[in-house]
Amino acid sequence: MDVKVYKIPMAGPDDVVGLKELIEAGEIVPEEIVAVLGKTEGNGCVNDFTRGFCTASFRSFLAGELGKTEKEVEEKVAFVMSGGTEGVMTPHATIFTKKEVEEVKTEEKSLAVSVGFTRDFLPEEMGTLTMVKEVKRVVLELMESAGIEKKEDVHFVQIKCPLLTSDRIIEAKSRGKSVVVEDTYKSMGYTRGASALGVAVALDEVEESKVTEETILKDWSLYSKVASTSAGVELMNCEIILMGNSKKSISKYRIGHSVMKDAIDLEGVIEAMIDSGLNIDKLPTEEDKKRIMNILAKAEASPDGYVRNRRNTMLIDSDINHTRHARAVVNGVIASIVGDPMVYVSGGAEHQGPAGGGPIAVIIEK
Repeated sequence: MDVKVYKIPMAGPDDVVGLKELIEAGEIVPEEIVAVLGKTEGNGCVNDFTRGFCTASFRSFLAGELGKTEKEVEEKVAFVMSGGTEGVMTPHATIFTKKEVEEVKTEEKSLAVSVGFTRDFLPEEMGTLTMVKEVKRVVLELMESAGIEKKEDVHFVQIKCPLLTSDRIIEAKSRGKSVVVEDTYKSMGYTRGASALGVAVALDEVEESKVTEETILKDWSLYSKVASTSAGVELMNCEIILMGNSKKSISKYRIGHSVMKDAIDLEGVIEAMIDSGLNIDKLPTEEDKKRIMNILAKAEASPDGYVRNRRNTMLIDSDINHTRHARAVVNGVIASIVGDPMVYVSGGAEHQGPAGGGPIAVIIEK
């Protein structure tokens, strides 16, 4: 396969001009688009409708370009929109294309991408072991379809998962079913966490026997180093973009990853760059920065309210949600290193990296 990556700034959630220009210039063939990963400028919480608005805008545009219905488009293309561009983070979209090519024998591993979808979940299944197992199943399928033979060659698994709304909770109760939590905002953490644990189990990062209904959002020692999950009201299933390196890819890109131990872990960012293939001494040079296509990271406030033994107020700020604080901080750290605020940082890292930290991946041009 040949995988290509494009990053376009967005003037608003419905701005598809950047993609349209790339198609008109012949750089992107619409039929080869497999995923759109977006950062939209809403609040990233339950009522952030910029995610659905953005998805609808790209889906409608591609339906017109492909001469297909929107339903046909969403069955082929993963639209993963993460809300919240606090601080200096620039709203943008990353477009992934994939073309099947004649197999070439090579020992070099290059960027491979595969997308897939779980089945729809009932409200009472969201944030439970059922979600863990279903995500595990699809991740293993995507590894195979991406031509990735070793689990350590998977470097980032981006998932968009559903959340509970008042209507969904009422519907479950009407059938005599109970949900994992009735606080709609807290439900985002449960679905993010369950999805991340599905990745962890699939990639043997966590023993499946250790994941129970009681450990989800309780045992923070269980986590994935490559999962990145984001919850939204606009879907009932999980949309998954799996990224890694494979000998079956001739892409000019490669991906690597590491884990930020906390929100200001500059060293973790550098480790991810080195893992991607950049030869860095302390900080990236201007030439190194030009080779970075995008950086994908998770962010969260540490559950103990401290960073390096210093107290912060992220968890007790009644005006601004802690996920919004965390995104701004992590984006600021990464942007200062690469000299570009247009990087992907998603908030809410339950079971994604150690408590207070999160996975980070770097896609570079080889």
